[in-house]
Amino acid sequence: MNVGVGLPNTTPGAGGELLLEWARRADGGPFSSLAVLDRLLYDSYEPMTSLAAAAAATERIRLATMIVIAPLRSGAMLAKEAATVDALSEGRLTLGLAVGARHDDYDVAGIEHRGRGRRFSRQLAELRETWDGGPIGPPPVQGNGPELLVGGLTGPAFERMARYADGYAHNGGPPRAFARSAAQANAAWRDLGRPGRPRLWGQAYFALGDEAAGAAYLRDYYAFTGPFAEKIAAALLTSPRAIRDLVRGYADEGCDELVLLPTVSSLEQLDRLAEVLA
Repeated sequence: MNVGVGLPNTTPGAGGELLLEWARRADGGPFSSLAVLDRLLYDSYEPMTSLAAAAAATERIRLATMIVIAPLRSGAMLAKEAATVDALSEGRLTLGLAVGARHDDYDVAGIEHRGRGRRFSRQLAELRETWDGGPIGPPPVQGNGPELLVGGLTGPAFERMARYADGYAHNGGPPRAFARSAAQANAAWRDLGRPGRPRLWGQAYFALGDEAAGAAYLRDYYAFTGPFAEKIAAALLTSPRAIRDLVRGYADEGCDELVLLPTVSSLEQLDRLAEVLA
């Protein structure tokens, strides 16, 4: 199993200089991917723009979205943004997409929240058509377009993943939660008669040495979930042992790529994580 790290594009206090230095250090470390989150109505950096900057600051590491809220963008614009990042990074983009759970992001964008699943399905088909020689450029470096992941926990989400994507992006939790979703993803893949199996990506949050700040960020970021935000904060990985145990658990359940997302805007967090994984 590969282990990636998040770029702190949504954490408090992150500035442009920190994001670029974080990307450089991640590129030189033990990480296989560098991933961003997406939120519109939040004090955060836009994910595709952030990855374009990271592409210029890195040479090796894979760039990923975990995830981008696809229906907030038009299909054509999303296809162009993704192809641009893929070209700038010389074919290093993995594009994770989902519908998102926050109504306020849709409200501020002036987009109807209802029907977002149907719109998302149409977008996925449009992406493949655009990347396969469509009139919108640039052409992506990767043959049929960037590696495409779909996230979500419902039946329609797994069906979309199997029909249009290369793999599945899980939303986090203990290894047993990942295993349940992975089983559904594999079943949906088989039901459509696709060969092999989908790529399986997971994610988790960490804070090493500044647990209070990390937990406070998660409570704020997930405040829309109500009391469940406290459960998310309680699952924060705060020790080397907890990180190693989670990595081992996800590997045992067949995860291909586990992304560890920062909750504190400090380069020391990245350095500590690199030491733990090394």
